[in-house]
Amino acid sequence: AKNYIGLAIKNDHLVYIYNLGVQDVEIPLDAKPVSTWPSYFSIIKIESQHKTLFSHNSLLQKMFLTVPSLSTTAEEKFIKKGEVLGPGSLLNLEPENTVFYVGGVPPDFKLPPSLNLPGFIGCLELATLNDDVISLYNFKHVYNIDTTTSPPCARNKLAFTQSRAVSYFFDGSGYALARNIERRGRFSQVTRFDIEVRTPTDNGLILLMINGSMFFSLEMHNGFLYLRYDFGFSTGPVLLEDSMKKAQINDAKFHEISIIYHNSKKMILVVDRRHIKSVDNERTAMPFTDIYIGGAPAEILHSSISSHLSGSIGFKGCMKGFQFQKKDFNLLEEPGTLGISYGCPEDSLMSRKAYFNGESFIASSQKVSLFSEFEGGFNFRTLQPNGLLFYYSEGSDLLSISMDRGAVVLNASGTKIQSPDRNYNDGKTHFIITSVTPERYELTVDDKKQSKKNPAKDRAGKSLDSVKKFYFGGSPLRTQQANFTGCISNAYFTRLDREVEVEDFQQYSEKVQTSLYGCPVESPPVALLHKKGKNSSKAKGNRNKKVGRDKDKISQPSTGLKKLYQEANMQRDPQCHLPMNPKATEHAYQFGGTANSRQEFDHIPKDFSERAQFSISLKTLSSHGMIFYVSDQKETNFMALFVAHGRLIFMFNAGHQKIRIKSQEKYNDGLWHNVIFIRGKNTGRLIIDGLRVLEEPFGGNANTWEVTEPLYIGGVAPGKAVKNIQINSVYSFSGCLSNLQLNGRSITSASQTFSVTPCFEGPSETGTYFSSEGGYVVLDESFSLGLKFEVVFEIRPRSSSGILLHGHSVNGEYLNMHMRNGQVTVKLNNGIRDFSTSVTLKQSLCDGRWHRIAVIRDANVVQLDVDSEVNHVVGPLNPKAIDHREPVFIGGVPESLLTSSLTTRNSFIGCIRNFMIDEKPVSFSKAALVSGAVSINTCPAA
Repeated sequence: AKNYIGLAIKNDHLVYIYNLGVQDVEIPLDAKPVSTWPSYFSIIKIESQHKTLFSHNSLLQKMFLTVPSLSTTAEEKFIKKGEVLGPGSLLNLEPENTVFYVGGVPPDFKLPPSLNLPGFIGCLELATLNDDVISLYNFKHVYNIDTTTSPPCARNKLAFTQSRAVSYFFDGSGYALARNIERRGRFSQVTRFDIEVRTPTDNGLILLMINGSMFFSLEMHNGFLYLRYDFGFSTGPVLLEDSMKKAQINDAKFHEISIIYHNSKKMILVVDRRHIKSVDNERTAMPFTDIYIGGAPAEILHSSISSHLSGSIGFKGCMKGFQFQKKDFNLLEEPGTLGISYGCPEDSLMSRKAYFNGESFIASSQKVSLFSEFEGGFNFRTLQPNGLLFYYSEGSDLLSISMDRGAVVLNASGTKIQSPDRNYNDGKTHFIITSVTPERYELTVDDKKQSKKNPAKDRAGKSLDSVKKFYFGGSPLRTQQANFTGCISNAYFTRLDREVEVEDFQQYSEKVQTSLYGCPVESPPVALLHKKGKNSSKAKGNRNKKVGRDKDKISQPSTGLKKLYQEANMQRDPQCHLPMNPKATEHAYQFGGTANSRQEFDHIPKDFSERAQFSISLKTLSSHGMIFYVSDQKETNFMALFVAHGRLIFMFNAGHQKIRIKSQEKYNDGLWHNVIFIRGKNTGRLIIDGLRVLEEPFGGNANTWEVTEPLYIGGVAPGKAVKNIQINSVYSFSGCLSNLQLNGRSITSASQTFSVTPCFEGPSETGTYFSSEGGYVVLDESFSLGLKFEVVFEIRPRSSSGILLHGHSVNGEYLNMHMRNGQVTVKLNNGIRDFSTSVTLKQSLCDGRWHRIAVIRDANVVQLDVDSEVNHVVGPLNPKAIDHREPVFIGGVPESLLTSSLTTRNSFIGCIRNFMIDEKPVSFSKAALVSGAVSINTCPAA
């Protein structure tokens, strides 16, 4: 074998041995002889990292040994590093001719001399391979092992004092089962469950109880909690979800979750001791005796209750502190527990890979010198020919890596290097290395290197010690490239303050619409919000029309955003003249205002490829626009309903043939119409208002027609559908849609929402409406709040509290304008300390009328003007103050970007119009981002 790696014991030391085609290399861990190891399991970890630092290839190897204690949480840790320079520094293992042996080798296998040793005697347990859980029970062949006569060693068992101090690791396949939970406490007037969870994943089952058709399930869906239960209610299941996105829990930190059932009629969800939401139900006691934690057997997950679960995914991450009625349970002592272990390995919580959906990005601010002795590298995988992979820009300095028609392009302050090949959007993993020195720029893609001389040699190294903010997957700033769609993993940089390590994306300060767990090979998952940070989004395909988010799934009819809007219609802030939500058509949504306004759904029925039937009610005055679209990754297979010249067109493919069914009449008359469109095995059918039936037969095998999530309603993501649909109809449908059904099942709430609001009734006027569901606008880069500016706008609130404007910089400086109980406040931090000024009107700011607000800043002096009531503040002068061009948020801001000193965290509810910065009008339709339920250019009249 020319390439191999091995781990062995030689001369009483653990030795890592490898050969990458040139020579054997041995790295011994001599600090801890094997004879001194304890008799229970110790943990070994090997890390390899390939680098091409300034034209010199190298392979950095690290070997870690962790020796835990059975009686305390103390650990002994040892590390040994080794680095090999030279051309033979890339491990090349082809799956078709690679073998993987553990514990020894078959007698007829010839080992290389450096590994020609006797077989291992003792116990081994595999843990992870590239952060994926792997087990010896995944073996292909077993040689001379009999687990009956020689049972495997037991896992380490920590002393159980308080379960709150003991963590359990769930790998996604196991679960804990606590039977007869009333042996520890009793269901009573107040019933309570507590648990702490820590995970980087997006989805997973946390708690499940069942009794016949009755059930209780607590899940994590796209990082937010989702509780559904039915104790035999006459009205069916009850849904309690974090619809306002108050608590995102998949940030790899521990979060305390409490479920409280009060007086057998009120369910309360609390996260980190903060009330998230409550819901009332019929007075009924909890009818359960057993509880599953972190997962459940497959026969239960796929039973009759499966339709009430958002998925059948087991929890992956750490849990601790499970309590029923404040009584502790040791989950590993429970007889029904399967496939979990003690501890919380940090590696399992790191995110070395990220999935980007074309509207997402992540950002970090770190000490890197991007233009002097810099190297960075990462893996990527995509099916899209264009997209921004990496981006940094400050002043005249620019460093970006992007995809352009299948090629990889490095742009270093105007000097461009392009890969010779244009086939890197083939869905396979590729590796990029870039290096910048005072002399040269280099770009290496896989094994092909390109370079150019550095024309800015004299400027190199001018800001070595500064903190730089850079982006992966895209940017909120205006750039020439669309955001990236695909996976980025194993990124690294040369550092000024520490050695090179693979980036943990979980530690990045901004995570927008990005999934930090898992990179799908075929079907991309719906992106996580803020995460964003995971809760915002951005589109770049059409720079003058942008978009935003929301969450959930295809489920049974009855709940979701529609119920939220119904509740909101009846809600009224006691200080406000207008209700929180204007009158709206029940169960209907309004699309338009941006080119990519839409809803996305991430669950497609299994039988959809055999028979695809969709029904919808619509009304519009628009002559063009997308209503429905779904396709496979390459958009070879697709199905669409759209408006063209006022007519409805149902279009799909049958093999290489495109089937097109068009109505003869126009339906952009502003009236409601019911539409059913069906793709059967050999016939396409379009039915309008139950009267007009249009059919088109086709040949081909329907079984070969398959599509992938997401399913788009009302519009598509930037860049989608242009392959199959004329460009005028690719843009978002402008109008209202309701009564969505897919293969006979109602669609109630979306996994993501982009600039979609309830379908309001009554007159409207010019302005931008921020709904009670929450949302915000991010201005494009041409607008910035620096050390000197004037902002003027008008508001008509429907709530007395909410964020009006927010800007922040990487060094912690910020400017925040908000309402709190009718008082308008501007609060700043200029790098020295916080300072603020406020204005309180004699009349209510929430009286249903328009009010003018102006804020003027000149360095450390800020003046606030509300309807000509003026106040100002003089803050400390910062002699080192620098103008930063950072995103400006209007109407709200992701929770992750707010500092603890800002007490008003709710989004603004109401209308904003006539927004100006430095006397220049700001068009929200050209914003970099419209996130959530925000209606651009249309505001319900008072």
